[in-house]
Amino acid sequence: MSAIEIDSFSKRFGDVVAVDDLSLSVEQGEVFGFLGPNGAGKSTTINAMLDFTKPSAGRIEVFGHDANHGSVAIRRRAGLLLEGYGAYPNLTGREHVEHAIDTKDADDDPDELLARVDLSDAADRRAGGYSKGMRQRMAIAVALVGDPDLLVLDEPSTGLDPNGARTLREVVHEEAARGATVFFSSHILEQVEAVADRIGILLDGQLAAVGGVDALREELGAGTTVSLDVSATPDTLLADLRTLDGVRDVSAHDSTVEVTCDGDGATKLQVLTTAERAGVYRDFTVHEASLDDVFSRYTGGRP
Repeated sequence: MSAIEIDSFSKRFGDVVAVDDLSLSVEQGEVFGFLGPNGAGKSTTINAMLDFTKPSAGRIEVFGHDANHGSVAIRRRAGLLLEGYGAYPNLTGREHVEHAIDTKDADDDPDELLARVDLSDAADRRAGGYSKGMRQRMAIAVALVGDPDLLVLDEPSTGLDPNGARTLREVVHEEAARGATVFFSSHILEQVEAVADRIGILLDGQLAAVGGVDALREELGAGTTVSLDVSATPDTLLADLRTLDGVRDVSAHDSTVEVTCDGDGATKLQVLTTAERAGVYRDFTVHEASLDDVFSRYTGGRP
């Protein structure tokens, strides 16, 4: 069953088209990474999901509620960490979480939530003295109040150090394990690749691609590159490599042969065996196409 259904959604600001005819479905319990260059329309889409902005055309439903008319019901079931979260400098971390608990009429333990984001030692400090990363971790704790069915995270990695980023990954995995849907936008692609079941790439307000990272690698032919260190590059070796199932491209540079293939273990083994039989094999390295590689291919390297 779908948690989020976006149907032909468009948003215009005057003559500027921020999102153009976007259709997308996110399943309940799914971790969905929403990616795109700056200005692609990601935050506009998230704002429309939560009724902070109105569609110019199309429709968005969250848990079967129309985002325009059922926003109260949607927000009761959602935990939000939106870009630019503003902390109250005179309130402590615990008081921020307690306020969220009161607002949602939840029965969470604030200390337990702060412990999940490694803020126990700073629970009684005023947020005005927090670092940017500490404020972000506090905002994650606030978003977790009430065990939300939907966790919406817009650039949640902002300001986080490596330990904070690891904590964020752990939180996402834990929330998904209990059945929550996680919808998040991030420019830290390694974070997305580590947790997302599927990704969608938005480009100039339109959906350029959607699917699992492995599927998108295969679609682009950006799977795996096996670099063979060889003593020579005979034409017969290059020809034999090109005939192997799963091999897409073969190129030779000095003592290195680059073989682009589908990444299947059997294919990689055949590549190595072929080089060994040719009597020129010395060593090899493997490069798996990352989400960064996939993103760059779809967006032309735009930031």
